[in-house]
Amino acid sequence: MNRKDFLNLSTRAAIFLGVSPALIGCKNEEDAKIEADKASEMLAVSKAMGTAVGLTSEPIPKVKVGMIGMGNRGSVLIQMFEYLIKNNYAEIVALSDLKEDKVNKNNEYLKTIQPKGADLYFGNDTEWKKVADRDDVDLLIIATPWNYHTEMCVYGMEKGKHVGCEQPLAMTLEDCWKLIEVAERTKKHCMYMENCCYNGEELWVLNMINEGVFGDVNHAEGAYIHDLRKHMLHDTYYENQWRIKHHEVKNGNFYTGHGLGPVSFYMDIGRGDNYDYLVSMSSKEQSLSEAAKNSDYPVKKFACGDMNTTLIKTKLGRTIMLQFDTHTGRPYSRLNTVTGTKAVHQGYPSRLYIGHEELQWGHRWLSDEKYKEYRDTYDHPLWKKLREQIDAKAVGHGGMDFVMIYRLIRCLNQGLPLDINLYDSVLWSAITPLSELSVSNESQRTVIPDFTGGTWKTPRKNEVLREII
Repeated sequence: MNRKDFLNLSTRAAIFLGVSPALIGCKNEEDAKIEADKASEMLAVSKAMGTAVGLTSEPIPKVKVGMIGMGNRGSVLIQMFEYLIKNNYAEIVALSDLKEDKVNKNNEYLKTIQPKGADLYFGNDTEWKKVADRDDVDLLIIATPWNYHTEMCVYGMEKGKHVGCEQPLAMTLEDCWKLIEVAERTKKHCMYMENCCYNGEELWVLNMINEGVFGDVNHAEGAYIHDLRKHMLHDTYYENQWRIKHHEVKNGNFYTGHGLGPVSFYMDIGRGDNYDYLVSMSSKEQSLSEAAKNSDYPVKKFACGDMNTTLIKTKLGRTIMLQFDTHTGRPYSRLNTVTGTKAVHQGYPSRLYIGHEELQWGHRWLSDEKYKEYRDTYDHPLWKKLREQIDAKAVGHGGMDFVMIYRLIRCLNQGLPLDINLYDSVLWSAITPLSELSVSNESQRTVIPDFTGGTWKTPRKNEVLREII
C-alpha cells in the first residue's frame, strides 16, 4: 500500500471512529497508524465514565414490564414470564406492535397466566412510545427489527425506564456512544439480552473456568452459524423481510452476541481484560443469491459474504475467533470452543479434554462417563436451582431464555447489578460496525475503542457467578 492509499484508508477509519483526520497527518505510515490508535483510545476513555459498572437501583418488588415488538421473538419472550408472574415477581402491563393481530394473539396467551391481560398499543410506528411514557412501567423489553433498537433504548432510558433489548443494541459506533452517554446520565440499566450467556453448556464451562479446571484461558471461538435463507426470503417470517435487507448492502458480522457473549464471559472481558483490535474478512457471497434465484425476492445479489470470520486480540494477549454465516446449508453451531492451559472444551457436540498431570496425556476427548462426571460436578448453580422450571417449559431455546428473563427480573427485584451491563452490551454491539470497517478496508487491523472508561482494568468476578437469587 502506498502512502496516499494508506492515508486515505486511515482518514476514513478515523472519521468512522470519531477521530479527527488531522490527527493522522503524520510523516509516515507507521506514525499515522500509531496516532490513529492513540486518538481512538483517548477519545473512547473521554466519552465513557465507567459509572455503570456495578450499577444498582432501588429494589422493585414486582417489576412492571412493557414489551415492544410482539413478532417471532417477542412471542417467545412473553412465555418466559409465567413462573415470574405466578410468583408475583413481575407483571406485564403493556404490549406493543405495529400489527393488531400480534398484540391480540399474545394478550390471549398472557391472560392464561395473568387473567387481566395487558394494555395494547398498535397501529402506527410511534405507538410504542406510549408504553415508555407510562408511569407504571419499570422495564422495557424490546424485540423489534434491529434498526429501531438504539432509538427505543434511548427513549426508554430518557423516560426513566430500565431496558432489556434483543441484539444488537446499536449498529453504528455513533449509536454505541449515544447509549453510553444516556445510560450513564440517567443511571438506568441497558442490557443486551444475550440468551446464550445463560445456556446450560455455556454456564457449565464458565463455572469450570472459575473453579480453575481450565487453568489460564488463552483462546476461544464463538459463532452464529445458522442457515436462515428460508426464513429471510419468506414473505412474512421477518415482517417486510427486514432482516435480509441488511445483507443487500453490508458485509461483516451482523449477529455477534451468540458467540461473543459467552466467550467474553470466559475471558473476563470488561472485568480484567478488554478487546484491543480486530481483523475481519468475508468469503465471497454465493449461497444466498442462489437461493434468491428460486424465490420471488426481487434482489438476486447480496453484499454480505457467506462466511465472515473476525479475529479479536485482547489487551492481555488472548485471541478470539468469531464467525457469522446465515447463508450456507450446514448444521447449526455456536462453536463454543475454549482453550486453556489445562483443559479444552468444544461444542456441537459438547466435548471436554482434560490435560493436567493427574490424567494421562493424550489426544482423546473424555469418555461419556468422565464427561458426565464433570458435568454433574460443575453444573452451574443457577441451572440446578431452576431445573424444575426449565424442564417444565418446552419453549425458550432449551431453557436459556427463561433463565435470562428470570435473572433479569430477580436482579431488579433485589436492586442488584445485572449480569450483562451497559459496557458488555455496547462492546458486543460495536463489533458489527468494526467488522464492516475492517472488511471494507481489505481486512485492515481495526482498533476497538475502550467503551468502559478504563474500568476494564479492575479485575472482578463475573456477576452471573454470584450467589443465586
